[in-house]
Amino acid sequence: MLEKSIGQVPAGVSNRHLHVSRDDLNTLFGDNYELTPLKDLSQTGQFAAEETVTLVTRKGCLQNARILGPVRPATQVEISRTDAFGLGIKPPVRDSGVIDQSAGVTIVGPAGAVTLKFGVILAQRHIHMSDDDAAQFGVKDKDVVKVRADGERAVVFENVLVRVRQDFVLELHLDTDEANAAGIANGQMLDIYR
Repeated sequence: MLEKSIGQVPAGVSNRHLHVSRDDLNTLFGDNYELTPLKDLSQTGQFAAEETVTLVTRKGCLQNARILGPVRPATQVEISRTDAFGLGIKPPVRDSGVIDQSAGVTIVGPAGAVTLKFGVILAQRHIHMSDDDAAQFGVKDKDVVKVRADGERAVVFENVLVRVRQDFVLELHLDTDEANAAGIANGQMLDIYR
């Protein structure tokens, strides 16, 4: 039985995507290539780019994996478990940026391809929140909470990582498998529990 909710968080459903390094962007799209913003994302300075690539393994491929900007220090691919089955790989559940000993894939762009030995993860479900949000909820960075979604397919998500940074905008990130299974839409308000 869950105790009293400490507050609510809007859901953000995350489709398959990747973050790319400067070197890998140059290989995939050409020297000194700059990403073309398609739309801003909820987190400050983050955007979905117009550019997409194909993810390839020996077993299969996934087309139209969207790149998110801006460029990052290392290339990281975030997919769902269903995507992983289609590619025949077993990426671990990880916090963003933790890619050591993760799964590999080949990324194919219009100018070239990059083969990653590591870099594919299933993103740990997590809540972005500002310092003020964290103080309001009584949590801190790296805490783990539960989130409950009501409705016809009510569910409690456990092991939800709290990520706190002053410029973060309050939002729970779930992948498409998690959100679809529970019938959760972008912006839906969910209850947080310690």
